[in-house]
Amino acid sequence: MPETAEAVTATAADLVGRHFRVRDHYDVGREKIREFARAVRNDHPAHHREDDAVKLGYASLLASPTFASVIGAATTRSLIGTVLTEYDVAQTLHIDQTFEYHRPILAGDKLTVDVVVDSIRQRRGQEFGDNDFITVKVTLIDAQSLPVLVSITTIVARLGTELDPAAVATMGGVVMHGHVEDPDSEFVNPAGLILLAPEEVAELADPAPARPVYTVPADTLAAGTQLPAGKVHVTRGDLVNYAGVSGDPNPIHFSDTAAQLAGLPTVVAHGMLTMGLTADYLVSWLGDPAALTKFSVRFAGYVPVEPTAPTPIEFTGKVKSVDAENGTASLILGATSEGKKLFGRAVAEVRLS
Repeated sequence: MPETAEAVTATAADLVGRHFRVRDHYDVGREKIREFARAVRNDHPAHHREDDAVKLGYASLLASPTFASVIGAATTRSLIGTVLTEYDVAQTLHIDQTFEYHRPILAGDKLTVDVVVDSIRQRRGQEFGDNDFITVKVTLIDAQSLPVLVSITTIVARLGTELDPAAVATMGGVVMHGHVEDPDSEFVNPAGLILLAPEEVAELADPAPARPVYTVPADTLAAGTQLPAGKVHVTRGDLVNYAGVSGDPNPIHFSDTAAQLAGLPTVVAHGMLTMGLTADYLVSWLGDPAALTKFSVRFAGYVPVEPTAPTPIEFTGKVKSVDAENGTASLILGATSEGKKLFGRAVAEVRLS
């Protein structure tokens, strides 16, 4: 539990705007970067070979654009499990994700993880049910106290829903163990959260932006320019691998029983896996992962994955606007599976050469 009585007794609404810090820093490992890049098919060589990272101006491997989800997802689960205890993590749905990049995450980084409950919006009524929309802002800070990345996650928490005891028992037989912190345990979870006093929340400097080395020339683009189409296939093996690598415990991604209990036709791909695959589509065209400054997705659909057949995902993109003077562009991205849209919105902001 947080190490203040105030956090224990406060309601969720009382904690909006309050800052927390993950108890221990996160060491970014070289092999974890490679492992995650393989899981999301991020094939840019700077994620895999140090000499290619050096060509981009970095001394160690660059993490994939969605690598921070490994840290952010565990942090959000800890926040709900031990701080926002009015909610049940099993009754939450990830609906929106934004990453804002100051520089790439690098192998060897020691990252402090600061968390703030940015907002809680209530939606009540017969049409929508009783839901709270919770936005959590996670800032990753390096050893020089400079921000590296900001992750903004919105989840919807369903309230007042009675769970079928038989379904709960069934889910208990397939869920991954150890993914929810036990407040009664004597084990000190290094991912546990500490509530910060207002004077402990430091103002962070705005570091100089990373300079992309190899990327698309600004003078070759205009609003409406189409990116080449892309396509990948995902299998059950990809889903199981991603679940393990990312630490995502939701069994709807690997158990038919859990998927059916959730009202799904079959096992479905993780939304963050789909976002990671979209990042590879973007970076393959862009040429340099460090050129990405913002990547935002609103999840709207799912990718069903049958036991013995791969499911295709198709990608599209177009240029929304170009600022040739500053060498930047905004892009609109799309992903579909079996003709169904996966994103309600997917946009990226990039630097150009």
